[in-house]
Amino acid sequence: MMNIGLIGCGNISSIYLKNSKLFSGISLKKCADMKPEAARGRAEEFGLEAVSVDALLNDPEIDIILNLTTPQAHTEIDIRALSAGKYVYSQKPFAINRDDGKKVLELAESKHLRVGCAPDTFLGGGIQSCRNLLDKGMIGKVVGGTAFMLCHGHESWHPAPGFYYLNGGGPLFDMGPYYLTALVNLLGPIRRVSAFNTRSTDLRKGIGVNLGKTFPVEIDTHVTGILEFVSGAVVTIVMSFDVWKHSGYPNIELFGSEGSLRIPDPNCFNGEVKFFRYGLTADWASAAQNFTYTDNSRILGVAEMAEAIEQNRPHRCSGKLAFHILDAMCGLIESGKAGTSVTLQSTCDRPAAFREGMKIGELN
Repeated sequence: MMNIGLIGCGNISSIYLKNSKLFSGISLKKCADMKPEAARGRAEEFGLEAVSVDALLNDPEIDIILNLTTPQAHTEIDIRALSAGKYVYSQKPFAINRDDGKKVLELAESKHLRVGCAPDTFLGGGIQSCRNLLDKGMIGKVVGGTAFMLCHGHESWHPAPGFYYLNGGGPLFDMGPYYLTALVNLLGPIRRVSAFNTRSTDLRKGIGVNLGKTFPVEIDTHVTGILEFVSGAVVTIVMSFDVWKHSGYPNIELFGSEGSLRIPDPNCFNGEVKFFRYGLTADWASAAQNFTYTDNSRILGVAEMAEAIEQNRPHRCSGKLAFHILDAMCGLIESGKAGTSVTLQSTCDRPAAFREGMKIGELN
C-alpha cells in the first residue's frame, strides 16, 4: 500500500478521489490546497484529512504527491515534493516550458525518485484496442493521419477558465497532451514538428456561467501543425479554441498501407473503434473491445506507477514520456513563431501495452 497526498482540490480532483477506491495498492489519505476551504470541502466529501500544503509535503506518512494544481504551479509543487523525498504524479501538462520540465526530471533522477504525469486516458479500453490492432498489423505500416480538437474554449462552462488563456494553457497545452500522448503510444516518438498558429482575440468574453467577465489571452488559441514520427508517419494536428461549430471531423484517424483506423476521443477512456482493411472489410467495421478501464478511470496512471515502484519495473505514464510531449508542444509553438520546422531533442519509449481481459484493479 502506498499512501497518496493530493495537492490541488479544484474541478478535476473529484474524479481522482472517487476512483482511488478502485485500486488496492494505493490509499488517498490527505488533501491540501492554497485555498483551505477547498481542501476542507473535498476532505468532508470524501472522508479525508485536510491539511496545509507545507504539512502535506513534509508528512512522513505520504509516499506519493498527486499534483492537481493549475499548469503554472506544476513545477513548483513537483520540485518541492521531490525535495521532500516523495514520488510525484502531476496533472498535465508536465510543465509550461522545457527548462522547468528538465529541472523536474533531473531532480527526480538525482534522488532516485519516480515522476509520473497525466494523461492516463491512453491506458483505457478505447486507445488500448487501437494499439492492439496496430501491433497486429491490421492496417499495415502507418503512413499518415489527422488529429482534430475543435471547440470554442471553456469560458461558457468552467468556473475559473482564466488560466486556460495564460502561458501554459490554450488548446495545445490543455488538450494537446491527450492527443499527442495517444499518438506516441500508438506510433512511437516524434522526430520533428512544424506549425502555423493564430488567435481570434486578445480578450475573451465570458458566456454562460461567466457572462459579463473577460479573460486576457496570452497564447495562440488556434494551432495547425504537422508531426513527423521517427517511424516515418506524418500526422496533421489541429487544436483550437476558436471553432463555434464544425461538420464532424474525427478525433484521430490513421492511414496505413493496408487500411485505416479511426480512434476515439483521447480525452476519454472508451469510445467506438473502427477500422477498414482492404480485401477484408467493405466499409468501416467496428472492432471488438476486450480491454478493461472503459469508464472514466482517472487515477489509473497513479495506481499503475505505484505498482511499478513496488515491482521495480517501468511505469507507463512516465516523466520521460510527458517531457517528450512537452518538447513537441513547445516545438509547435516555436515553429509557428519562427516559420521553420523544429527537430525535437527528446525521445521516449512506447509505453508497454495492457493485455486483453484484465480485471478492474489489475495494472500489468
